[in-house]
Amino acid sequence: MFSHLANLAEDCHHLRRRAVHHARDEHRDGSLLKAFDRFEAAGIDGAAVTRALQRAWVSPVLTAHPTEVQRQSILDAERAIATLLAERDRLVNRRDRAANEAQIKARVAQLWQTRVLRFVKLTVEDEIENVLGYYRSTFLAQIPRLYADLEALTGQPVAPFFRMGNWIGGDRDGNPNVTAATLETALRRHAEVALEHYLDEIHRLGRELSMSGVLVSQTAELVALAEASADTSAQRRDEPYRRALIGVYARLAATFEKLVGVPAARRAVNSSTPYAKAADFLADLRVVEDSLRRNHGAPLLPIRLAGLIRAVEVFGFHLATTDLRQSSDQHELVVAELLAAAKVEPDYLALDEAARRALLLRLLAEPRPLRVPNTAYSALTTSELAIFETARRLRADFGPEAIRHYIISHTETVSDLLEVLVLQKECGLMRGTVGPNEAAVVDLVVVPLFETIDDLRAAEPIVRDFYDLPGVEAMVRASGAEQDVMLGYSDSNKDGGYFTSNWELYRASTALGRLFAAKPGIALRLFHGRGGAVGRGGGPAYEAIIAQPPGTVKGQIRLTEQGEVINAKYANPEIGRRNLETLMSAALETSLLRRTEKAAPEFLALAERISEASRKAYRALVYDTPGFVDYFFAATPIAEIAQLNIGSRPASRKATRRIEDLRAIPWGFSWGQSRVTLPGWYGFGTAIRQVIAEAPDTAPMLLARMNAEWPFFRTLVSNMDMVLAKADLRISRRYAELVPDRALSEKIYAEIEAEWTRTVEALALVTGMSDRLADNPTLARSIAHRFAYIAPLNHMQVELLRRWREGNREEKTQRGILITINGIAAGLRNTG
Repeated sequence: MFSHLANLAEDCHHLRRRAVHHARDEHRDGSLLKAFDRFEAAGIDGAAVTRALQRAWVSPVLTAHPTEVQRQSILDAERAIATLLAERDRLVNRRDRAANEAQIKARVAQLWQTRVLRFVKLTVEDEIENVLGYYRSTFLAQIPRLYADLEALTGQPVAPFFRMGNWIGGDRDGNPNVTAATLETALRRHAEVALEHYLDEIHRLGRELSMSGVLVSQTAELVALAEASADTSAQRRDEPYRRALIGVYARLAATFEKLVGVPAARRAVNSSTPYAKAADFLADLRVVEDSLRRNHGAPLLPIRLAGLIRAVEVFGFHLATTDLRQSSDQHELVVAELLAAAKVEPDYLALDEAARRALLLRLLAEPRPLRVPNTAYSALTTSELAIFETARRLRADFGPEAIRHYIISHTETVSDLLEVLVLQKECGLMRGTVGPNEAAVVDLVVVPLFETIDDLRAAEPIVRDFYDLPGVEAMVRASGAEQDVMLGYSDSNKDGGYFTSNWELYRASTALGRLFAAKPGIALRLFHGRGGAVGRGGGPAYEAIIAQPPGTVKGQIRLTEQGEVINAKYANPEIGRRNLETLMSAALETSLLRRTEKAAPEFLALAERISEASRKAYRALVYDTPGFVDYFFAATPIAEIAQLNIGSRPASRKATRRIEDLRAIPWGFSWGQSRVTLPGWYGFGTAIRQVIAEAPDTAPMLLARMNAEWPFFRTLVSNMDMVLAKADLRISRRYAELVPDRALSEKIYAEIEAEWTRTVEALALVTGMSDRLADNPTLARSIAHRFAYIAPLNHMQVELLRRWREGNREEKTQRGILITINGIAAGLRNTG
């Protein structure tokens, strides 16, 4: 448990240091204050910022990708300790501090005596419940406060551009446990959490707005709202605000029962009709707000009502936008079955891409459905169509923001996009037809996801060809004029290595930005599929957003938050607010300050050369070295990680040991456990050595310039520096000793060690610093202090793995392995 407690102490100390730093200098990096300093220096005023946010959309998206190894009971105890630590700094009385310390000891005892490991695999419903805790503790309260800070800086109201997203319950890619039923469960639980918050706030507001109509005036609209409440209490006859809020509460309680299916915990005074949509609830709150403003009540607004209004604008009745996601090959099978049953095309799967496009476009231009009544379709087709139909119904119940994106994994062709449009049309999510003279309206934004290196290279041509089809651009404009494109960090890294993955992501983003610059009025929103580990796109979010190519953000960005990163960032409300502020300020700065800035041509040319050499070196090891798969499975705890019960989806897409079929999450997680962290650096050292050999007189200086002047390259190098700081080759050699084939072990480990040396030398040459994290002494100290406590867990894990694999199948041996995995992950923090 030491790693868990150290994390809590470190987070608490971070907040202390920030408070002191804030007192000395409020204009700190990553803050809204610092961003507005830069805006002022650039001649950008608050009104310009407000205008830029009118159509903006910035959204962290919480996913259930399994690298969070902690049980909910552990997380709850940790939250309690964090709260007690925060309270402790405010206590001056010795008795109060002693009581606080006793409570901390009690919670530590609770942690010590609570089972760390799960006995059973998580269900999708468990994942839904786990993530809702962060809304209660952080998002519902902190996001409205963040908006208040932003409005104080702009001097005027801003549009609700910062929203929350969610994949849990809607992400079916490789997870057979996600169905139409889990999608409905997710949305109803989301609504329950949002409405519980609103009901509680309205109840508290009713107690606070005790103004008497004898002493203060009110608007006619407020009086009408009070009369509509049907509250006849003699005690409240001169209290119009309370009466109005009693009516609002009654309607909200009726909405709760309608959407959630059970009565609200605190009953309303009178029964009433439910709100049809969140906008109607918001309109009633605006009536209360307007009356207060007009009648000497403005000082009361910041206490509760302003935050509640902002919460309703942001969270509605849906809490978070839930994305739907499925693999393109599943859509192909469904469309093929529909076409065969309707006797339109007997073998759709045999058609080439051109024939598929022509057929799908013809279907989109026709109003007739494909389904044949009384036909028994396969379980896959029935399940997939149920998702679309359920989405249509849930959008009607919870509002269009509840579900608005459909993500297509493994997008490789234009027909992959057209198939999802056909399925939307089939299930009532499209109105009108698609054609040269048509402007159909489609409810869900079709979002291609480009994951591998080849997919990223094909991203711009596929999207361009899609928009060149007759009627597609008109459909997008009629449907809201927004286009999301998702870019995958994890699979591209597993495919091509760290540098190549980042470079191809940069190139794809740039090309897509150019494409949509020629389509004025359509907002391109890049969706970055980042993980926790640096090899999966992890690292400081502020630097990651600032490093995006110029012209690719423009107020539009989504990015995933996954696994243990969610807990690290958002379990503590104050740290959560800081991380949310970082996302907001980075998106603003990148949109408003870097519209035309471009990387020097010589930077781009050298990055391309580094990428070529780096990818070649990486693939030579991972894909071309005989026996590498055997080495990986023996020299890391990959097989044992699969037994951790940390997620509802399988660890591999197929029942093979091929690296290509392994999910990127356990791939990166395993290398982190064995302290190699290979996905975050391998190939860079060889690449730098080669480019210097080709141009020894100019390359070193050019690399130094790239690090100093180019945010993309500097962030990439900085993240690699952090990864290397968390690695330990002395420990990783112990894991290599687990490989039964000694010759294979020595051969592959020697290659890893040699590349490590080359990469360390390359970083020193590029940055001018030989020590790890020389420019971040705080993080360097943190990692150094942790090493002494993490290393014993690694050594114990190696020994237990050896015993387990040699046939010692005692339950305590397995439990020991899984506990060491838990402790190492907690100690290193961003390893998933």
